[in-house]
Amino acid sequence: MSQVKSKKRVSDHGEVFTNEREVNAMLDLVKHETERIDSRFLEPACGNGNFLAEVLRRKLAVVDQRYASSQIEWEKNAMTAVSSVYGVEILEDNAEECRERLFNILTKAYFANFGVNGKMGYIESIRYILKRNILWGDALDFTNPVTKKPIIFSEWSFALDDKVKRRDYVFRFLVEQTHQFTLDFNDESQPAAIDEPIRDFPLVHYLKLGQK
Repeated sequence: MSQVKSKKRVSDHGEVFTNEREVNAMLDLVKHETERIDSRFLEPACGNGNFLAEVLRRKLAVVDQRYASSQIEWEKNAMTAVSSVYGVEILEDNAEECRERLFNILTKAYFANFGVNGKMGYIESIRYILKRNILWGDALDFTNPVTKKPIIFSEWSFALDDKVKRRDYVFRFLVEQTHQFTLDFNDESQPAAIDEPIRDFPLVHYLKLGQK
């Protein structure tokens, strides 16, 4: 894969893609984390997904090794792997390409394992998670480049066996927590925990996340 799409994009945005050898060398430095199914990865300038694609491939290799004999367990653990991968990208076409790339990696592995037994509800749920996890935005000012709305990420976790819990967080607050910046305030004018979710969703069966 070329490291440059066009000279103009390099000039305007400094866009240069990391090649596969460098991606693998860097991920090998944290190899144990790339092979932990629920380990979260965030790429704040994800491009079209060179790093995130390889992270997902490594996680799915572990899922295949451990759960290929049970479709339900494979589905749930592969969903955990996908839902733990996050990206922000300032160029909209790159964000869309990254999202589709990760989706294709997952669906290829899914149907390779289970063929005609694959469930469309599962595929729709995966697409919905990636829509929430791979976002068009500017990681420097924590907003969408056009609407200027804040970047909001979803946290996904399994509860009650087949049900998934979703909580939404403001990206800026998560970063500020890491760097111990100032606190925000809640509706009662009291300091609010900056890792406090802005929205908490009801439990949903993992095959129904993509339903409207």
